[in-house]
Amino acid sequence: MLRNVVVILVSLLVFSHSARPGERPGATIRTEELTSSIPARAGQDLTGSQFAQYVSKMNLQEREQAIRDEILKGNLPEFLRKLVPVELHCELSGGKSLTATIFVTPDYLAIGSDADFLRIPMNLPTAAAIADRFGFILPTRKMVDAIYLQARYHFVPRPLPAGPQMRSTTYYWTHNQMVEDQAHALGVRLGELVSGDKKDLVLTNRLAVNVGRVAIYGWHRGPGQPIQPLSTVHGANYADYSHGIRLISDVVLIDGQPRSIQDILHNPSAAKVLSDEGPILPRWGIPLTAPGAINNP
Repeated sequence: MLRNVVVILVSLLVFSHSARPGERPGATIRTEELTSSIPARAGQDLTGSQFAQYVSKMNLQEREQAIRDEILKGNLPEFLRKLVPVELHCELSGGKSLTATIFVTPDYLAIGSDADFLRIPMNLPTAAAIADRFGFILPTRKMVDAIYLQARYHFVPRPLPAGPQMRSTTYYWTHNQMVEDQAHALGVRLGELVSGDKKDLVLTNRLAVNVGRVAIYGWHRGPGQPIQPLSTVHGANYADYSHGIRLISDVVLIDGQPRSIQDILHNPSAAKVLSDEGPILPRWGIPLTAPGAINNP
C-alpha cells in the first residue's frame, strides 16, 4: 500500500486539478487517482440481494471470508469509488490555523451494483485488510463528526431489537432495506455524502490499551448526538447490523498540499487537525504476533 500512496502523491503534485463532488473550495486533487487500487467490478459479480442469499446459510467465519473475497475483487458499487471531500480545522500554537481536506466514501462499504447493493458490516480484521489493500484507513472520531456535519443527507438511526440475531444476515438485509426506504423518501442521489445510517469502526488510541478489540463510534441522531459513544467493549472479530465501514483515503490535503494521512496522524503538532485525541499511535489494534494476523478472520 505504501508504494501506491507514494505514486499517487507524486501524480497529484504534478497533475492536480479541482475536485468538486461537494463544491468545497480549496480541494485540488485528482480523486479518481485515490481509488485506482480498487479493481473494476465484473458484470457477472453478485448483486447485493444475490450476495445476501448466497451467504444466508453460512456461519459467521464463512460469511466474513465471503465478504472479504467479494470486496477485494472489486464487487462494490460504482458510486462508492467517487470520493467526497470533507474539511477539518484546528488552531495551532502561535495563533496559526491548519486546514485538512480528507477524501471519503460517500456511504458505507457495500457489495453489489449501483442498482442492487447491500451495505455490509464486517469485523475489524476484514476492514483492515480491505483498507490496506486499497490505500485507505478508517476514520477517527473527529472525522466521523465532520462527515456528519458536512453530509448532504442525514438518515434517522433505526435500531433493531437487540439479541444474537443482530449478527445475522437477515438483520443485515432488513436494516439495509430500512436505510433504502429512508433514502427514497429523502430523494438521496447515489454519490452524495450521507451519514446517520450506521455506526463507524474508528481509529483510537484506546486500541493500544484494549488490544484485540474493535473501536466503534457514531450513529448520530443530530450534531454532537451519537447513539454510540466511543467504545472498545467488543472483540476485533465482532460485527453486527449497525456497523459500517467508511473508508478514508490515505492522501490528505494539508493547507492545499497532498500528504499521507498516516504521517499527519503520527505528527505531534499536526495530528489534532484529524483527531480529537492528538496523535493516533496504533494502527488497527489487532495483535500482529502471528504472521498474517490481519489477513485471517
